[in-house]
Amino acid sequence: MIIALIGIIIGVLIGFYIPYSFNALYSIYLAVGILAAIDSILGAVSAIIKERFDSVIFVTGFLMNFALATILSYIGDRLGVPLYYAAIFVFGTRFFKNTAIIRRGLIEKIRKKIRK
Repeated sequence: MIIALIGIIIGVLIGFYIPYSFNALYSIYLAVGILAAIDSILGAVSAIIKERFDSVIFVTGFLMNFALATILSYIGDRLGVPLYYAAIFVFGTRFFKNTAIIRRGLIEKIRKKIRK
C-alpha cells in the first residue's frame, strides 16, 4: 500500500514539474484512457477494503481497461461515431459504484474500531 502511495506521489510530482503537452487530436483518447485508469485504481481500493485484492488482476485490468477504452475511442473516431461516450458512461457508473463500496467499507472499519 505504501509503495502505491509513493508511486502516486512521484507521478503527480512528475506531472507538475515536467511540462509536456499532447496534441489536441489525441485529447479524447487520453481522457478516456485516464478515466479507465482511475476506474481501475478505484476498483483496487475497493478490493483492498473487501480484502480481495490481487495484484495480477489489478495490473491486467488496468492495462486492458486503458487499451480497450482508447481503442474504442479511436475506432469510433475513424467511423465518425462518438463511441467514447460509451466508455465515459461505463466508467462513470463504475466510479459511483466503487466509491460507494469504498465509503461503506471505511465506515464499517471505523465502526468496528469504535466498538472495540
